[in-house]
Amino acid sequence: MAYSHERDFLFCDLCGTMLSMKSTKHAKCPQCKFERSMKEICNREISYVITTEDIRMALGISLIRDQEVQLSKVKKKCEKCYNDEAEFWTMQMRSADEGQTTFYRCTKCGHKYSEN
Repeated sequence: MAYSHERDFLFCDLCGTMLSMKSTKHAKCPQCKFERSMKEICNREISYVITTEDIRMALGISLIRDQEVQLSKVKKKCEKCYNDEAEFWTMQMRSADEGQTTFYRCTKCGHKYSEN
């Protein structure tokens, strides 16, 4: 399996288990006892490129870009134009043992304000 020597040099050619480096002369597979010389492993570099999209996919998080979110409305007097209706949403801005912050947006003038 030449593929293993090219890219996955820290894994066993036979069973795919990660090699254990308990000696300065060789790396050994704990599963099947395959050995690889440390000369094959020395001065090799492992690098990964992880994008924010990769993280979102792994965590099951999706961004809402093309869809408009419908916010809930509440009777709340605007501090700027004194309109009686505002849209609201909440976010956890501080530590988990403290309450959420409620954000409001006036349906008439668009003024944003918050309450802790």
